[in-house]
Amino acid sequence: MSDYSRPVLKVLIKRVQEPRRFIQVFYGPRQVGKTYLMHQIQSFIGPDKCLIYNGDEAMGMDGWLHNIWESARTKLKLKDQNELILILDEIQKIDQWSERIKALWDKDSADKINIKVVLTGSSRLLLQQGLTESMAGRFETIYIPHWSYSEMKAAFGFTLDQYFVYGSYPAVADILGKDEQRAKNYIRESIIESVINRDILMMQRVDKPVLLRNLFELGSSYSSQVMSYSKIMGALTDAGNTTTLTHYAKLLDTAGMLTPIEKYANTLIRQRSSIPKWQVQNNAFMWAYSKDNKAAIMNNRERWGRWTESAAGAHLINCSKEKKWQLFYWRENNAEVDFVLSHQGHLVCLEIKSNDSTNLRGMESFKKSYPVHRSYLIGPKGLSMEEFLNLDPLELF
Repeated sequence: MSDYSRPVLKVLIKRVQEPRRFIQVFYGPRQVGKTYLMHQIQSFIGPDKCLIYNGDEAMGMDGWLHNIWESARTKLKLKDQNELILILDEIQKIDQWSERIKALWDKDSADKINIKVVLTGSSRLLLQQGLTESMAGRFETIYIPHWSYSEMKAAFGFTLDQYFVYGSYPAVADILGKDEQRAKNYIRESIIESVINRDILMMQRVDKPVLLRNLFELGSSYSSQVMSYSKIMGALTDAGNTTTLTHYAKLLDTAGMLTPIEKYANTLIRQRSSIPKWQVQNNAFMWAYSKDNKAAIMNNRERWGRWTESAAGAHLINCSKEKKWQLFYWRENNAEVDFVLSHQGHLVCLEIKSNDSTNLRGMESFKKSYPVHRSYLIGPKGLSMEEFLNLDPLELF
């Protein structure tokens, strides 16, 4: 991966080269390479003009943030430069970071000190709280999503089958050729547990942590399937009520793990009250809880169809979070549309097929009730999965 640059890097570099106007906040799930991207930015800009500090360094050190900021001001003055970029990685690890950064930023603004500030963080939950409470009007955000199929192919030579089964964590790509079980253990212990323990349980009040873990495992195992909260409660031993489960599902979605996709409807109330379709944001989560290896999954036609649809859904979820459009599904009696995309008043329908089927009855039923801009069959008899996964879904509109 050392020679590979994600496409988002160009966006990030362009943003930091703009005149100082806002604090730039780059955030996304754990282990998607945010820190590596920051070092790529530093290499492009130059180490004299771009400084990087990690929030881990601040643990137990009072005044750490103020000290490094003062050092940056001094460096800018001594080097006789017209600007300096200060990157603070994993900012959520610093106590009261938002109030302190606000004060330092505002002082620089008043004194006309041209220090551009970049913040990164894995915990969107904590970042949102700090940004909305103290930093209003002072920041912009860019979402750094899970890796796409095209990125995994370019960086690691991933095939479609590997992307469908193993998902898209760069660290896993280096382990897979040696030991699948080791890769599964890494996902469960180093990623899933880290997110739950450090990005959710430490930042939010969760009265039933076992329930939250069980919800994630069950939702991941049933990715791409529609399942009500009441049915989930029946499958869990430590069950709460639907309000609790809905709240936990929102936390898991915000943490970049599992999304309950709403059913499309013409009113917001009907959408919010619909039975969700569960969708992992990375198929690695689905695979981590599977007892089978890649060959066994591929040899089961029904299961392979679910994994294919889940891979398509993960691609759509990540693109929607990055590009800010909406994703739904639709079902009425026996008619179903796998995914409904909504953007600027236009609707696009997608039917995902892993076989030669051309059954589009669900889309035809949907079109009778709603004005569809375009519809697509994704599979062997339509737009291929390879083509689809290399597309920005906005190109479908």
